[in-house]
Amino acid sequence: MPELRRFYPTSFRRYIEPFVGSAAVFFDLHAAGRLRDRAVELVDTNADLIGCYTMVRDHVEEVAAHLEGLAAGHAVHGASHYYAIRDERFNPSRERRRQPDGSIAYTPELAAMMIYLNRTGYNGLFRVNSDGHFNVPAGRYARPRIVDRVRLLQTAAILQSANVRLEHGSYLQSLESAGHGDFVYIDPPYAPLSRTASFTAYTASGFGPADQERLQRAIVALARRGGQVLLSNSTSDAVSALYERSADVAEAGLRAYRVPARRAINSVATRRGIIEESLVTNIPRRSDV
Repeated sequence: MPELRRFYPTSFRRYIEPFVGSAAVFFDLHAAGRLRDRAVELVDTNADLIGCYTMVRDHVEEVAAHLEGLAAGHAVHGASHYYAIRDERFNPSRERRRQPDGSIAYTPELAAMMIYLNRTGYNGLFRVNSDGHFNVPAGRYARPRIVDRVRLLQTAAILQSANVRLEHGSYLQSLESAGHGDFVYIDPPYAPLSRTASFTAYTASGFGPADQERLQRAIVALARRGGQVLLSNSTSDAVSALYERSADVAEAGLRAYRVPARRAINSVATRRGIIEESLVTNIPRRSDV
């Protein structure tokens, strides 16, 4: 986040986040008062994520009440409770409520289950298999903090802002709708650093090399239209080829930086910690942040 802040533009029209995920940059900009009176579009192709955020926004007290019940069950039964919720309630319920357009008609109970599984699953991952079923194993936490009512209420209040719009949709549609003066932060599934490090299962359709190439072309087109772009990705050879050695990227006014970032997720504990990430942007880097 300290590195990302160096590239926040001094002025912009709309704020758009087409891979909203944890929405960390959105919440950071909001906390700094940078989104006041600006339209905000938070988009993701992950139907569970958008469904969960929508329920927190619209029915936060019901979500919190269901979450407290799940926390009580976990305190007694631990991992067996986790697997019962995942396999007998969460996955069946979300499949029953899936809509023809791929969205899921979330309920407060379903949102609470997603938050519970996120707080108690392995490394806080969200991962689905090829059938679209959430399949993250239970984590090993002595006392996981499952319910944070204060934070839930704060999140709901922010998402209830009249200028903030949540949408389940394609990143390509979101990028194609952006234009001159918009600030677009792009945080896709990262290109793997090795063949064994790939993680593309955020949605059942995955996010592979062809998707990374389509994303690069959309970013170049947006930069040419005058959009203010900030992309995070890995420093893999594939990303380097797409952004550090591309004439189209340079011609569009985009530049790649390598910055340090802390990572807490790796199956090998000794490989966690500070790594390099790639930031690609056409926004001048500030030194006063």
